[in-house]
Amino acid sequence: MILQDTNVLNLEPNIIDSVQESEDSLDCFEDEFEEKDETTYQSVEKERHLTKWMDAWSVIHGLEGSSKSTYMISTSKHLNKIGLDTVCFNLRGCSGEDNLLLETYHSGKTEDVDFVINHLLENYDYENIIIIGFSLGGNLTLKYLGEKSGTISPKIKGGIAVSVPIDIASAEKEMDKLKNRLYIELFFKTMKNKLLLKAHKFPEYNLNKDLLFKATKFKHLEKLYTVPVFGFKSPEDYWKKASSKPYLKTIVKPTLLINAKDDSFLSEKCFPFEEACKSEKFFFEITDYGGHVGFMSSFKVEENNWLEKRMERFIRENIELELR
Repeated sequence: MILQDTNVLNLEPNIIDSVQESEDSLDCFEDEFEEKDETTYQSVEKERHLTKWMDAWSVIHGLEGSSKSTYMISTSKHLNKIGLDTVCFNLRGCSGEDNLLLETYHSGKTEDVDFVINHLLENYDYENIIIIGFSLGGNLTLKYLGEKSGTISPKIKGGIAVSVPIDIASAEKEMDKLKNRLYIELFFKTMKNKLLLKAHKFPEYNLNKDLLFKATKFKHLEKLYTVPVFGFKSPEDYWKKASSKPYLKTIVKPTLLINAKDDSFLSEKCFPFEEACKSEKFFFEITDYGGHVGFMSSFKVEENNWLEKRMERFIRENIELELR
């Protein structure tokens, strides 16, 4: 279905060991707006029964973001206010600490999403879980919901994805353009430093540092890291296998994708009109403005909440959860 529109937290950080003997980090934002000291995972488990809400959101950030990203915090605050716990999922190496393995994350690595969702299902009492993802996290959200459509838990009620490059091959061509050079330089600053750290910790990785320093496109980094470390044949093979667009047609839970026309990262192939027209569960909303995970609706902080309210409306009208 196609839609169109023109227009301080209670923080409990946990690090959970995954089956790959690495670390996934979860930040649980609950219904009190005060900051708590870091606790161990075990103590969080013991206190979990104090939470009164039965509904939760698993929120996944974008490339090189974290649970501390502005859009993650504003989303968590709003969802808390309407009676939803939020579990902010830090992708490997994005919590402020390096993860234990050479492998970190990539646009299609839904194994970690699956691990976190199963962890919530097995260890918490939530009856309804909704997944939300921004940018790269949105691609993971859509791909996961499509991949798992035949086996997904009935407690997973749906998803929302925002500013998503669902066709990675064409989106990377957009990101390589001059208009995005400043953004790419900001991404590369942290990404290159992380690869240097991995090369130091794992000498067998044999990173070509000369090529790393010369890299100016995502494809360059993919050749140096993503392809060899994760076993892809080439960057093109990675783009094809990691993109969420082929999975949209198999989504069986109410799921909303919001992309803006003026998002400089997105190509025409990232606007899935045909897939939405053919689906009863996948909803695509295109806005005239919004940029990449922007969607500014006011210069007043307290009024700049169009995106959060749109998420809330989708929960009420399409996922049909009772909220405060």
